Amino acid sequence: VELDPSNFADFLDKHEMAFIDMYAPWCIWCQRLHPTWEKFAEEVHKTGMPIGVGKVNCVTHAQLCKDQKVMAFPTLRWYKNSEPIFPDYKMDRTVAALTGYAKRKLDMEQKYKDWETKNAGNPDKERMRPNAGGSRAEHPGCQVSGHLMVNRVPGNFHIEAKSVNHNLNAAMTNLTHRVNHLSFGEPITKLPPYMENTPFMRKVKRVLKQVPEEHKQFNPMDDQEYITTAFHQAYHHYIKVVSTHLNMGSSSDDVNSITVYQMLEQSQIVFYDEVNVPEARFSYDMSPMSVVVQKEGRKWYDYLTSLCAIIGGTFTTLGLIDATLYKVFKPKKL
Repeated sequence: VELDPSNFADFLDKHEMAFIDMYAPWCIWCQRLHPTWEKFAEEVHKTGMPIGVGKVNCVTHAQLCKDQKVMAFPTLRWYKNSEPIFPDYKMDRTVAALTGYAKRKLDMEQKYKDWETKNAGNPDKERMRPNAGGSRAEHPGCQVSGHLMVNRVPGNFHIEAKSVNHNLNAAMTNLTHRVNHLSFGEPITKLPPYMENTPFMRKVKRVLKQVPEEHKQFNPMDDQEYITTAFHQAYHHYIKVVSTHLNMGSSSDDVNSITVYQMLEQSQIVFYDEVNVPEARFSYDMSPMSVVVQKEGRKWYDYLTSLCAIIGGTFTTLGLIDATLYKVFKPKKL
């Protein structure tokens, strides 16, 4: 049954159980599913399964699909008593698989009804209630971790939602994201326990203890949330990367020297056309200049020179005081 805003609610009211395909004509996966879905509907009609099978064109009826929170095409969604049952169908798209899924849903519902009839009014049996195929909370999202090898030239990397079996609905893409950690160079913060006591990390900790806080901008984006409150927008991040040489020792070796990368970051919201899928973009630029933070000790002759200067200054000052007092208190001739 082809559904639209005028008959969608009536169709769900008419059928206690319904299985609906929400598709877009331009989607290659929807085109491949179309003949299978028609055969599945014929199989349901032939076997007399008590479910309604329908489909919604999300290009023609975009608002209906937006109201149903359709995020990808095709979306195969089960409805029970006019309510969507999550998660959506994500198994094989064959007639046998679709039919098997529908039968399992009906079997679970029948077991639930049998249990209710048999144990009505018996609170002791409540904890043995079978699963009625109810909706399960679904939080679509992903977590990305890893590292990239990049050249020391300006570049960018971006995060965009994709699927090997779906075409995403650009109108429903939300690029809200949280940066747990982002840094350049060897990681020196938020390390797993097995990396905390390596010789390199012991050296890093020893050096960083002596570095002022204003020179520790290694990961300013850590634990920051970038929330978009409307569709067709995403944050773009612009990062300036500055190599920093930390030399906290007086010797010429590298025992107390490390090279790290500091970051300066700015973020702004960018708006997209409705047909484009938003992406979280990170653009970086390697600064041609470096910052050197160096701890310098004083030589022994610096102390000797300072001591001589203090002694000479003291002697001169006492001489001036003595001369002044002599002139003031010198006996005057009558």
